[in-house]
Amino acid sequence: MTDDDTEVQQARTQALPLLSPQDLDPLLDRIGDARFVLLGEASHGTAEFYRWRSELTKRLIAERGFSFVAVEGDWPDCHQLHCCVSGVAGVPNDPEQVLWGFERWPTWMWANEEVVDFARWLREMNKTREQDPPVGFHGLDMYSLWESLRAILDYLREHHPDDVEAALSAYRCFQPYDEDPKSYAVATSMVPEGCQDEVVALLADLRDRASLSATPGLGPAFVAEQNAAVVVDAERYYREMVRGGPRAWNIRDMHMTDTLDRLAEAYGPDSKAIVWAHNTHVGDARATDMADAGMVNVGQLVRQRHERDGAVAVGFGTYCGSVIGSPHWGGPVRRATVPPAQPGSTEELLNQAAPDRDSLFVFDSDAPPAWAERERGHRAIGVVYDPQRQRTGGYVPTVLSQRYDAFVYCDRSSALVPLHPWEPDAGGEAETYPSGL
Repeated sequence: MTDDDTEVQQARTQALPLLSPQDLDPLLDRIGDARFVLLGEASHGTAEFYRWRSELTKRLIAERGFSFVAVEGDWPDCHQLHCCVSGVAGVPNDPEQVLWGFERWPTWMWANEEVVDFARWLREMNKTREQDPPVGFHGLDMYSLWESLRAILDYLREHHPDDVEAALSAYRCFQPYDEDPKSYAVATSMVPEGCQDEVVALLADLRDRASLSATPGLGPAFVAEQNAAVVVDAERYYREMVRGGPRAWNIRDMHMTDTLDRLAEAYGPDSKAIVWAHNTHVGDARATDMADAGMVNVGQLVRQRHERDGAVAVGFGTYCGSVIGSPHWGGPVRRATVPPAQPGSTEELLNQAAPDRDSLFVFDSDAPPAWAERERGHRAIGVVYDPQRQRTGGYVPTVLSQRYDAFVYCDRSSALVPLHPWEPDAGGEAETYPSGL
């Protein structure tokens, strides 16, 4: 028997069948009292990844008292969904109506039937929490520069009309670029300071306001301050984007981790957080070739910052099936084939070990299995996906048991169902790793 055959046999004996939410019990045992649970996805457009994340999240909320879900989405859009699931007056009662309002490409990443089902469950769950604060739903990302600027202006006009001019100064600085981040990024390569001074001053002013606010937690001042943090980090991101290298990626993942920390602080010292994001953000970068390129990510940063609190990362993968994606940045929504995984990849090994079913692997940190300790290619599909071009690409060299604490494997997967049959014109946030992640 070859080493490969031995590893397949070992993985086969360790594969736990996933047929129902109750089959997630071993993963809940592994999570234990951890404060942070990071749930990944090998692609943004796969229904099974969303469904298993939802089922695990429901159990963590209902049985373990988790406080909020933080996703790889824009802060302003996700805040509207947070208000909906929290039952805030003046917001649509049906999450589907809110998700229909998501306009940033790719809308299907969050505006899809799988997210609608989860958000409706969360809204109903929150109705039962009469004495407890609602479980939140928040966006960690920082692509909403213009939307966040407008939200800040609305906040100041309502709460601090005498201070609107400071926000208008930042807004006017960005106006010549017609809400096109690429135009701004190119301009800063010639005039390096850009709008940096204006947005930093805006953030400082709003932080002062937030500290003086009588509204605790996630009140209007907190939301405005977070929008200001989005503007500051988005401005830095676009300046670095045109220069290439890892700095733009690192700014984005540090922003997401900082936002997660701010939310955990706002919800209180006993709060617990669930993160939904791509494997490339959730899995520890140090177990991949990202570290060699000077890149960090959310998974690494959360483990480093919260070792005492406990952090559990769960990766996801599939051997073949279908996925929602676009052939180019800003392209139309399209259902594409996911071809069988590359020979020698993690997904090929697991296909041999657990064909035709969904399986769960939980890794013992003290004695990880040999097959999961060996570096292999691990498939990563972004929002930009062309199966012909990426037949031999899109694999991240990975030591699976070091990147994740557990792994959900779906042998054959299917595309999620978008709410919108079309996509709006896209902005320019194309400098993500490896392709729109």
